[in-house]
Amino acid sequence: MLYEDLAGRLAEVRERIAAAVARGGHGQLVTLVAVTKTHGPDAVRAAWNAGVHDVGENRVQEALPKMHAVTEPVRWHLIGHLQRNKLKAVDHFTLLHSVDSRRLAEAVHEHGVSRRRPVHALLQLNVSGETSKGGFAPADVEPVGEWLCGCGGIAVQGVMTMAPLGAPEAALREIFAGARAARDTLCRLGHPAAELSMGMSGDYEVAVEEGATMVRLGTILFGARGT
Repeated sequence: MLYEDLAGRLAEVRERIAAAVARGGHGQLVTLVAVTKTHGPDAVRAAWNAGVHDVGENRVQEALPKMHAVTEPVRWHLIGHLQRNKLKAVDHFTLLHSVDSRRLAEAVHEHGVSRRRPVHALLQLNVSGETSKGGFAPADVEPVGEWLCGCGGIAVQGVMTMAPLGAPEAALREIFAGARAARDTLCRLGHPAAELSMGMSGDYEVAVEEGATMVRLGTILFGARGT
């Protein structure tokens, strides 16, 4: 796929984000994370040239070769599941969006301690309770957040969640508001949890209205996966 019209699509998306911030009334700044999974290094370069400096990848094994092929100093985000046998790969990412279990949190913490620098991460929430998705239940956030206060190897920057594809607006708002409440709980516990990563190509405007500080956009920017 050619990316000559990316700047135009980005301009429209940014206008929609700004309007959604105004409607939502939260007054937040929103970071656009361009999701380049299944697209090559050219998509990353095109995003950079269009003014997007944050890039999201789902899989470590796809991201690392792409990183080596790209010279632009983008900020890389790992938005997909991290296998514990690939923990060292987090050193290549600015932010890990997908700490989805206490077991993974423990491993990430241990890695942060071993490298003497905490891993910046988000807790992944499963607000909707879908069995096909990983993540903490909302009821787990407070006890897990309290435990993480003693884990110096992981710096909890906020939460991430995904809504079911095609969910009605009322369900989206309930899910996104639940994630916002979980983020607020982490802040109350003392974590620097400013980030709320939620919203993808089909629901990002509702997510921003509900307070998202990061939206993860792929299809709306680059077209269908792998094309």
